[in-house]
Amino acid sequence: MSEGEQPVVYQAEPQNNSGKWILLVLAIAYVAASGYFIYDHHRKLENITQDEATSQKQIGDLTKRVQAAEADSETLAHQLGMTKKELATRTAELQRQQQLASARFAAQAAQQKEDVNAVAGEVGAVKTDVGGVKSDVAATKASLESTIARLQNTIGDLGVQTGLIANTRGDLEALKHKGDRQYYEFTLMKGAKPQAISTVALQLKKTDAKHGKYTLNVTADDKTIEKKDRTQSEPVQFYSGRDHMLYELVVWTVEKKKITGYLSTPKNAPVPITASPKS
Repeated sequence: MSEGEQPVVYQAEPQNNSGKWILLVLAIAYVAASGYFIYDHHRKLENITQDEATSQKQIGDLTKRVQAAEADSETLAHQLGMTKKELATRTAELQRQQQLASARFAAQAAQQKEDVNAVAGEVGAVKTDVGGVKSDVAATKASLESTIARLQNTIGDLGVQTGLIANTRGDLEALKHKGDRQYYEFTLMKGAKPQAISTVALQLKKTDAKHGKYTLNVTADDKTIEKKDRTQSEPVQFYSGRDHMLYELVVWTVEKKKITGYLSTPKNAPVPITASPKS
């Protein structure tokens, strides 16, 4: 520089302050994030260390228990006069027997259940049978009542009003169940000796199968009465006994040498010891 020249002075231009603030904020954020990361990493490391310590402690406790169990096993084996191997074998055998016993118990329980179910089935069948019997009895009763309802009264050969007259064996069964009188079925053969029926005797003398007629003798109270040319299904009447009770007989079938029918006596009429009234 020569004398008399003025020095040139350079003035610095002012820098942009906003850029500085952005850098400052980013720096602070970075520092904060780094600090949190370091803190979190340190905390996780401490937790892992604590968990490892706990696991080590549990492993130690388990090891002690195993050792204690082995010691107890050895002690027990020694007390029983057995080796450890023999004790293990014996224990396995006892467990096997226990399993077998459990299996047998389960099988027995299953069998008992089957037996109970079978008994229940049989009870159900018995109930069904009882119900069927009740139905049959009810049906039989209804049939008897229906049969009795259609039977009729009529006038006998003595002019006396009779009770209900049975024209078939089925009708007679209905009257027997009604229980108003005693009934004795009979079959008389032509030419045979007098046959005892209840407290009287009957003897067939003649038959006319073509016209359904017959003749027979009735012996009652030491007297014999001839009932001549009576008709099939006609009520034949006579009196017997000290109380003069009305007896009736009805013949169902008239054949060449045979007749069949029944004798009806009052409910309180005498019954011989040898007789078996079907009432």
